[in-house]
Amino acid sequence: MTRRKIMNEQQKVELKLIHMEDVVSKEVEWLWYPYIPYRKITIIEGDPGEGKTTLVLKLAAALSRGLPLPCDDDKEYEPIHIIYQTAEDGIEDTIKPRLEKAGADCSMIRVIDETDKELSMTDDRLEQAIIETGARLIILDSIQAYIGATVDMHRANEIRPVLKHLGIIAEKHNCAIILISHMNKASGSKSTYRGLGSIDIQATARSVLLVSRFRDKPNIRIMAHDKSSLAPAGDAIGFEMTEDNGMVCIGPYDITIDELLFGNEGRGKKKLDIAENFIKEYFGTNKVIPSNEIMMEAAKRSIKRNTLLSAKKKLGITSDKEKAEDGTIYWTWVMPE
Repeated sequence: MTRRKIMNEQQKVELKLIHMEDVVSKEVEWLWYPYIPYRKITIIEGDPGEGKTTLVLKLAAALSRGLPLPCDDDKEYEPIHIIYQTAEDGIEDTIKPRLEKAGADCSMIRVIDETDKELSMTDDRLEQAIIETGARLIILDSIQAYIGATVDMHRANEIRPVLKHLGIIAEKHNCAIILISHMNKASGSKSTYRGLGSIDIQATARSVLLVSRFRDKPNIRIMAHDKSSLAPAGDAIGFEMTEDNGMVCIGPYDITIDELLFGNEGRGKKKLDIAENFIKEYFGTNKVIPSNEIMMEAAKRSIKRNTLLSAKKKLGITSDKEKAEDGTIYWTWVMPE
């Protein structure tokens, strides 16, 4: 038997067909709409020192306590268990102190001990830890550290099976997986081609978020949606770095990915200004407005929900419950005196 014939025999797999009519449709579930979906891989990328880890720690701290995420102040969250793996920073002297400063409930965040053996994306311990803890979020910082020593990141045929395995775990256990990635030094290049390794890394992710800064405002960081396969891309969000290595959300930014890559500020906070003016106009002389009415009108004017909520917060508007004549409870926005 020839070598080719032997290989053909080995590659034979029984044909299995799935009838599309038998497939049960599911809606995408979101950890943070529209940025981080459950059951999928999300990549957060940027140059070294741009604030990727700081952003992820801020998100992890909020999620561990069920607190609102940036620009999502009116949404209620349940605290979730998190697995956080890092090969970039020390757990005792960097990660734990920064989580504490961010207000995290550290009892909800666990780390797989790598003392005896370094972890990789294909390591069985990763899935075991998800099962044991019920974790809904897994963070690997960075892709380069956890891809596996024998895997060449620049070869699609090597990187795709690893990420497919990771995606299967996310689907199977209904959790979100965040991979933090560094970018190469090809300044000004299209973001898709600036990620380290094969372009298939980005192709596998359903959401890719870019974190960068402005040339003339080094304390400002912007998180922008570079790829969004499951929903319309979300607004870019601005953050201000604090002296204790934390981040404070300053609201949506009107900027493109290309502007961000070149370090330009773009149109800045124009979207937020538009949303503020809209809210003031809509309220007029009223002090209380049904929240669903103003949100529907904002959508008609192409003002995104997150931008509207950031403008609401900036204006000091609070939410309250009212009872209609038929006894129905509904939410309202209340303008401060």
